[in-house]
Amino acid sequence: MREEKTPRLVEDYTGARARVYGEERAIIVAVAPREEACERSLHELESLAATAGIATLATVIQTRSRPDPATVIGKGKVEEVAQAAEALEADVILFDRELTPGQARNLEERTNRKIIDRTQLIMDIFAQHAATKEARLQVELAQLRYLLPRLRGWGDALTRLGGGIGTRGPGETKLELDRNKITRRIHALERRLEKARAERSTQRKQRTRSELPVIAIVGYTNSGKSTLMNRLCSAELLVEDKLFATLSTSVRRGEISPGRIALFIDTVGFIRDLPHHLVPAFSSTLEAAKEADLILHVTDAASPNREEEHRSVRETLTAQVFAEDSPHPPIIDVLNKIDLLGEESGTAFVDGVWISAKEGINLDLLRAGICEVLDRGREEVRLFVPYSAFDLFHRLVGRGESVSYLPAGIETSVTVSSVVLSRLRAAGVKVISSASARKG
Repeated sequence: MREEKTPRLVEDYTGARARVYGEERAIIVAVAPREEACERSLHELESLAATAGIATLATVIQTRSRPDPATVIGKGKVEEVAQAAEALEADVILFDRELTPGQARNLEERTNRKIIDRTQLIMDIFAQHAATKEARLQVELAQLRYLLPRLRGWGDALTRLGGGIGTRGPGETKLELDRNKITRRIHALERRLEKARAERSTQRKQRTRSELPVIAIVGYTNSGKSTLMNRLCSAELLVEDKLFATLSTSVRRGEISPGRIALFIDTVGFIRDLPHHLVPAFSSTLEAAKEADLILHVTDAASPNREEEHRSVRETLTAQVFAEDSPHPPIIDVLNKIDLLGEESGTAFVDGVWISAKEGINLDLLRAGICEVLDRGREEVRLFVPYSAFDLFHRLVGRGESVSYLPAGIETSVTVSSVVLSRLRAAGVKVISSASARKG
């Protein structure tokens, strides 16, 4: 079967129930043993809703030790939410947790409203903002995998909602046709993404051959990664005060010291309890962090949840990127947005570099820290570089120090890795002296 040239949207297969469309009005619902335990999470959910274009009309919190297995919230609270949705003319009810297919179906039937959980909302934001072909395919695949087990039994509820799969009350045959159609699409997406991964692997090898150090910028969503990238690389990446403003990996060259260039990779932001359905959509970000020479972990120092956000990123890196006990790149903690702090700007919850990417504060300290980390395990050498190898030298190293121009080439002092040094030697560069030899 020939694949379609233009990817079809997920709602072509699953109807309006699959996603939110912006300009909708929502009631947010959460369940927790204590009300204060979910305040941070609810604030984040409101921000996610705003990013998706959804206005929050009201927030409902039910305190109970464990969720109701049928409807998450109790029978009385379901009725309360349904009445509030009717009175406020809400279009959507957002739940601050992932719902089972049965819970979503029961809630739709009892509230006569579209029910969207946290996982679906995040996937929808990705679908709205994914800029690259691969990102769009990854998000659609995540949506389809999430929705496939949720097809059964939606027909009656969706008939009253006025759209979606089974608005005429499908029988088993229609349901299986829908299921088979989605399964075929999933297989087609997997094949296309495998091809995209191979292309990305080729691009990574090309970057590796350049021998420029690769620095991955990671962090919680909206922590200021793109702003920092713009400062370090004189780039013009999109910067918005929204969650997931950046959804595709960008690579730029930046100067970390006079004449010394590095490749910086801006990545999609992490988030607490990242839906496992979306982990593949983070594949390029995860690979960038895994194969980088250095990771800059950016944290919003002005966020009231900064410690939790910092911990969430580290846990995701540990769980999804670095295998247990495997070597990983060094990490520099970058505490951003100190311009938004008062006297507590020096309060350290983690050892790192305190900066303001927006105002350009302490960026020289950050660059110095980057050079210090990258220079660990490197060797200071005095080289003779023939003019025939000067282009390669300039591309791999940049400008050296204490340069002397001779008829056949230059003599200069540099600090390089063993890999770079071997490539230079293969091109005719000779080592005049080294720091290790002098110490011996």
